[in-house]
Amino acid sequence: MTNRSAPVARGKFQAWTYPLSTFLLATGFLFTLVMVVTRSAANWPETLLLLLAAVSTLVAATRQLPLQNVLLAAFIIAIVGGVAHTIGARGGIPFGPFMFGSEAGHKLFGTLPWALPLLWLVMVLNSRGVGRLVLRPWRKTRTYGFWLIGLTALLTMLLDCALEPFATHVKHYWIWTSTGFPLTPQNGPISNSVGWFVVTLLMLAFVTPVLINKQLSKRSRPDFHPLAVWLGAILISGLAVALHGFWLAAAVDAVIGGVVTGFAVRGARW
Repeated sequence: MTNRSAPVARGKFQAWTYPLSTFLLATGFLFTLVMVVTRSAANWPETLLLLLAAVSTLVAATRQLPLQNVLLAAFIIAIVGGVAHTIGARGGIPFGPFMFGSEAGHKLFGTLPWALPLLWLVMVLNSRGVGRLVLRPWRKTRTYGFWLIGLTALLTMLLDCALEPFATHVKHYWIWTSTGFPLTPQNGPISNSVGWFVVTLLMLAFVTPVLINKQLSKRSRPDFHPLAVWLGAILISGLAVALHGFWLAAAVDAVIGGVVTGFAVRGARW
């Protein structure tokens, strides 16, 4: 009785939490989009959107994984990402020398903005979801897991690259100080992209076993929720930097979003 009642209770929980979290996320996205278009200087709409994205991402993940697995994965990602950015803010490694601005919000331990661990959670889990769509035609191959880890790290790096001009040019959440590496069109040094890629690989080495669902059906439907969150972040960033006159950065965001979407949709149709 207990073994049978658990999946039933889980199904009932997901039956209302997933639509509710998705609706709230869509509402928050539209509201933030309006604030971006009106060029509002307030930072709380993006903060609210990040919170809603984190909740929706976790709820969406419970459709395929047990809740305890999802929470453990989120904890590992948040801790590793938070520690990496704390070290980076104090020593410039592994992202390059930067400083968090006052706009980044309250800082944990006087260094780390409280929202950074949530940002890592949203970026990594949804990048992994997008990677699963892209690699769907090859999900039965023996090397699928390694390809998924590498692609997740790449997609996380690309998402950071897309968000960089929004965070630095528009919102001034952080600024880059003197560095021996040249700045990219996205206003971040090459070392930043390398840092995001390497740190993501490191956290995936710990978190991947928790994210494997051995009971997932071979004919499971493609999940487009991660792609929607991933593209939503790029859309807001691209629109904001375009409205502030940073056309090259906006064009790079459009290229990143378009190319990744093309591969994801192609893979999902397989």
